[in-house]
Amino acid sequence: MRLVCVFTVMSFLLQGGRMGFLEIFFIGIGLSMDAFAVSICKGLSTKTLKLKHALICGGYFGFFQGFMPFLGFILGVQFKNKIESIDHWIAFILLVLIGFNMIKEAFEDEENCNTEFSFKVMLPLAIATSIDALAIGVTFAFLNVDIFSAIIIIALTTFVISMIGVKIGHVFGTKYKSKAEIVGGIILICMGIKILLEHLHILG
Repeated sequence: MRLVCVFTVMSFLLQGGRMGFLEIFFIGIGLSMDAFAVSICKGLSTKTLKLKHALICGGYFGFFQGFMPFLGFILGVQFKNKIESIDHWIAFILLVLIGFNMIKEAFEDEENCNTEFSFKVMLPLAIATSIDALAIGVTFAFLNVDIFSAIIIIALTTFVISMIGVKIGHVFGTKYKSKAEIVGGIILICMGIKILLEHLHILG
């Protein structure tokens, strides 16, 4: 996990002010940590783990992590011209707030996880874990981002990480749940700081 943070910072420096693949990929990792944490919990609660359990988690979480940024982007575009002078500040504030909230949640009491993988259980979980992605989509509207490439990268990243989370939860329990949320929060905070430094012409 520490290597993820190191590579994130390196990618920020290499991109030279452009929102490229590596930055989107690491944002995808950061956003997927909530889904990863829930997937770990689902894996732990499953007595007989099957491939379909991992596919269900990956499918639900991956789809909504990709869909929510698209909705956010559409909303952000409506206001882009009106707040263009402060768009980087908005992106910075949203990313930092989301990041700190993820870190805060990592230290809160553990919640019991429903053992079902039904639509009525998975849909609310998928929506709840992707609300942050909606706000990220708004920031994409203010930045140099190809939204369709971004949502595909984020969706696929979350899909794979969620599947891995189910397996990790089944084998190791919730040992890595809080750590994942902390790392996700740090990545998003770093992203917000990087955007602000570029806006102030301190970086890039």
